Amino acid sequence: MLDFLDATLLARLQFAFTVSFHIVFPAFTIGLASYLAVLEGLWLWRKDDTYLTVFEYWKKIFAVTFGMGVVSGIVMSYQFGTNWSVFSDKAGPVVGPLMGYEVLSAFFLEAGFLGVMLFGLKRVGPKLHFLATVMVAIGTLFSAFWILSVNSWMQTPAGYAINDVGQFIPADWWAVVFNPSFPYRLVHMIFAAYLTTAFIVGGVGAWHLLKNSRDHGARIMFSMAMWMAAIVAPLQIVAGDFHGLNTLEHQPAKIAAMEGHFDTRKGAPLILFGIPDEADETVNYAIEIPHLGSLILTHEWDGEIKGLKEWPREDRPPVFIVFWSFRIMVGIGFAMAALGLWSLWHRMRGRLFENKWLHRAAVALGPAGIVAVLAGWITTEVGRQPFTIYGLLRTADSVSPLEAPAVAASLVAFFVVYVSVFGAGIYYLLKLMRKSPDAGLADIEFGPTRAAGITPAQAVSAEVGDLTGKGGDHGN
Repeated sequence: MLDFLDATLLARLQFAFTVSFHIVFPAFTIGLASYLAVLEGLWLWRKDDTYLTVFEYWKKIFAVTFGMGVVSGIVMSYQFGTNWSVFSDKAGPVVGPLMGYEVLSAFFLEAGFLGVMLFGLKRVGPKLHFLATVMVAIGTLFSAFWILSVNSWMQTPAGYAINDVGQFIPADWWAVVFNPSFPYRLVHMIFAAYLTTAFIVGGVGAWHLLKNSRDHGARIMFSMAMWMAAIVAPLQIVAGDFHGLNTLEHQPAKIAAMEGHFDTRKGAPLILFGIPDEADETVNYAIEIPHLGSLILTHEWDGEIKGLKEWPREDRPPVFIVFWSFRIMVGIGFAMAALGLWSLWHRMRGRLFENKWLHRAAVALGPAGIVAVLAGWITTEVGRQPFTIYGLLRTADSVSPLEAPAVAASLVAFFVVYVSVFGAGIYYLLKLMRKSPDAGLADIEFGPTRAAGITPAQAVSAEVGDLTGKGGDHGN
């Protein structure tokens, strides 16, 4: 009955399951590390302990998330040797050094300064501590750089040669690292990480504002998050457009699956919704806008878009999954931009902290960045099928020579352990987020405002006024 679950499919499911858990944590910590650096920099600049309070609040959450990201990443990497040994053998000369550079330049940098950031404020002083926080933030960006370079090379391989035993070897490292899709993927992912963090921070801040609109720490969090949403979400839409044009050039079959086009057409419509039918090679119940697909993808009213019929069936990606994951990602992106603009409208009216419907919407969209990252990853990786190295190495030829029961057993074990361990970690994170940011005001014993004789409450009131352009004590 389950004969279709062969070793290759089970290995793909196992990698998809583990990487889905893992990718959430780096996406959050990349943005959160930068957010912590900004908070501490503002604390030193403005001499306002409110920023330190919010910094301490999110620092604990960062530490737990970073730990889960490291553990899930290590477990995931083992699968290259267990389930994907043929891929590792053939692509190892290129992929191995790139992943090694990530460890040397990113992980070591993060690990070296993480302890100082978490525990060293009173020991090394504010300035050195701020340097450590900045180094951790830079380390997360370096990590994204190298991991995105690896993934992008698998999507758009360049700068390689093939030796006598069929291995991919580097012929031009610059071309390998800066392969054709890498700059677009890097920008798109960094923006995604910042938006993921902004909406989690904004959702937590909004949740506390619904309970107490005078929660000063929550006001700081919500205001900063909504600035990020208003600025970066529209930029992400623009970056996504450039990324789409690059994908159309280098992976046209993926674009055809994303858009639901089976036939090559000039002036192709934009299919908003529908049900792709791969057997009949059509999209049933399609709701479409004429010519808009060509206009978006080619920037021409009658531009030609290749359909999936241009490729043999065995070379096409799974259309249904890619079609809908892409729409989920894009839909969330526009919802994020809409919330950012909505918050900007209320900020201009001086009611950023008073509009309950805005706060409810922010709470509802709190996990939106995580869902969008997962949907984007599914679009990227499933859209690359049936290849691990696009157009060169098929997924079926990359898997280890294992029997299906062995892979199935490890998949079940991963599921049980991940749900229990990471479920407990996520529960603890939510428990930390439930605590009011203002609860930490009384715990701040080291800060420039105390040295100046300013109480945290006074600093908060002044700071809220700075953030909103209004007085902090007028309910704005």
